[in-house]
Amino acid sequence: MSYAVIVTGGKQYRVMQGETLRVEKLEAEVGASVEFDQVLLVGTGEEVRIGDAAASAKVTATVKAHGRADKIRIIKFRRRKHHRKQMGHRQHYTEVQITGIAG
Repeated sequence: MSYAVIVTGGKQYRVMQGETLRVEKLEAEVGASVEFDQVLLVGTGEEVRIGDAAASAKVTATVKAHGRADKIRIIKFRRRKHHRKQMGHRQHYTEVQITGIAG
């Protein structure tokens, strides 16, 4: 089984074919095919290629859905100062299914 380490949205993900994962929001329609060309590592069985050897590899995926993650609460509180600030944040994501690892 082959696997790869890709970079998208400033994060690194270890992916395998058929796997579904959530990445930072991508500007692509649902059902569209996307290609990740920033590949750091490709491994098949005992063979592992890193750096320039893996630079020519490409990982393709299909966009399954777009959404927003659960809300995170941000609370800033200073005791004895009458200061309390509260915020919330929901991060956008894109759910993709890995269809192939080439190279």
